[in-house]
Amino acid sequence: MITTEANTRFTELITSSGLQHVAIIMDGNRRWAKQRHLPTLMGHKKGVDALRTLVRFGSDHGLKALTVYAFSTENWRRSTEEVGYLLRLFVEALSKELAELHRNNVQIRFIGDISAFPRDLYNLIQSAHEQTANNTGLKFQIAANYGGRHELTQAMRQLAQDVQQGLLSPAEITEAHIEAKLYTQGLPELDLLIRTGGDSRISNYLLWQSAYAEFYVTDLLWPDFSPQAFERAVEVFAQRERRYGQ
Repeated sequence: MITTEANTRFTELITSSGLQHVAIIMDGNRRWAKQRHLPTLMGHKKGVDALRTLVRFGSDHGLKALTVYAFSTENWRRSTEEVGYLLRLFVEALSKELAELHRNNVQIRFIGDISAFPRDLYNLIQSAHEQTANNTGLKFQIAANYGGRHELTQAMRQLAQDVQQGLLSPAEITEAHIEAKLYTQGLPELDLLIRTGGDSRISNYLLWQSAYAEFYVTDLLWPDFSPQAFERAVEVFAQRERRYGQ
């Protein structure tokens, strides 16, 4: 159990380290289930439970932004049963949690091509965006049907259209123009990228945004990633010297 004193220290640690935006690759749901001789789908359900706990924890401690990798553009290649379950799980979890997240002043955004989702999920996502758009607490992004290369491709297409329409010239394009076309526009710069499950790869996630982020990899599988594990990641981040390529 985390004591009140520990809670206060953790809030102070977030503030003193300058940590604003954390992204997480939530890896290991299927391995977690396999280790326990459970159906794969049970691992995804436990993963949702872990995410629910972490969102509340981050919100309570003053974290500005949290972006999680929930469903990649490559995940469509999984079995029809697993994909169908994941989509139903999105609907179930969002329906159940939306009211509380809204009460806690959390702003919810789905980033990725949500047009590919079933109509009930698409409408629910739009409702979550609208209901929480003016909330001023934690900015919670769920990357769903998301791929970093796809995001950058879409940004380049939009910039090309701006050039074609005479809104700017190629020579005028800056990093700020590119960032304004990304799904994450308006968010604080990414500070810390956490990957659970032990693999040390970025998996087509936030390719532009992670340019100067600190990486933290843990062998813990996602359903086992607790608030205490998150605290450890932030403690390691606070000890890093960030040089931004200098």
